[in-house]
Amino acid sequence: MTHPALSDGRVAVITGAASGIGRATAHALSLRGMRVVLVDCNGDGLRETAASLDGPSLVREMDVANRDAVEELAATCFGEFGQVHFLMNNAAIRVAGSDDESLENWHRTMAINFWSAVYAERAFLPRMIDGGAPGVILNTGSKQGITNPPGNVIYNVTKSALKTYTEQLQHRLRMIDGCLITAHLLVPGFTITGPHKPDPGGWMPEELVEYMLPRLERGDFYITCPDNEVTLELDAKRMAWATHDIIDNRPPLSRWHPDWAAAFEAQLQPQLSCDRGG
Repeated sequence: MTHPALSDGRVAVITGAASGIGRATAHALSLRGMRVVLVDCNGDGLRETAASLDGPSLVREMDVANRDAVEELAATCFGEFGQVHFLMNNAAIRVAGSDDESLENWHRTMAINFWSAVYAERAFLPRMIDGGAPGVILNTGSKQGITNPPGNVIYNVTKSALKTYTEQLQHRLRMIDGCLITAHLLVPGFTITGPHKPDPGGWMPEELVEYMLPRLERGDFYITCPDNEVTLELDAKRMAWATHDIIDNRPPLSRWHPDWAAAFEAQLQPQLSCDRGG
């Protein structure tokens, strides 16, 4: 059964819509008859996405880390359409990992990967609630924000912050009497998008969206996606191991610790898979 926020005539706002998961989501929702607002700083990519959609769209080339621009976007959307039913905070960047990242990289990555979602919630959510219609806020997280593999600390921190924020947001929404808006966390697997080259181990964005939408419609908060290499069972074992670092008082990131790596591998058996650090 189609979620009422994801049905014909409803309005979707998608950041990071110029390519990848954002573009694939826009396609899927356009096919449902939804009006789609495409947001990205990549104007050429936005126009390519808009030209390929079956239904009407509104294109906004902008920096989602600019709070004033996000406020203006919300005012435009509600002024144009009267209501927004689906808000997907999908925009993200990833800088090369190192032990000496500049503060500029820290601030910029946090601004796009985390603060843009906060700005969007502040700008859109009160209006969505006041509209009285069912609605969805979907934030795109990462497995790296849960298992925290070494090598890209900035990205991991931003996605960890987004996970915690989205959990708290959903709790707050369910405590509001009569609120019809829900929040959800998308946790992609290895997806062939952005800097990733074609790889048989990854999913195409369209595959991920096809997997995501039914789970969103049934009300899942955590939408954790497998790929062609990593199963949900393996994801669960990785996440459980990370949690047990705290419970069992192991060294942090013990999965990669020389004294604990063998124990981690042993608990995976008979599950075997290539480890991409998720």
